[in-house]
Amino acid sequence: MYMKVYHIGEEVLVAVSDESCLGKEFTEGDIHLKVNKEFYGEERADKDEVVSALCDATIANLVGEQSVATAVENGFVNPSDVIYIQGVPHAQMVCI
Repeated sequence: MYMKVYHIGEEVLVAVSDESCLGKEFTEGDIHLKVNKEFYGEERADKDEVVSALCDATIANLVGEQSVATAVENGFVNPSDVIYIQGVPHAQMVCI
């Protein structure tokens, strides 16, 4: 997985993508998702690093089987909140 962490004021945004999704675009109906390295990062992260970052996140954007599964398996995302764009899982998390 690739991950990038943003600190914006009080917010911590974590963007995570599977390697297989980086550099691709997915469209289904009105939904268009562009998975670029500028946003999702160029640094590899293992599951433990992703889980640690998600613990501190107030916002998360996840794309790909492994990235989304990691968030679901660790209770950050409800499976019913996952959407699929051209068969690729995508989820967002916001702590309020």
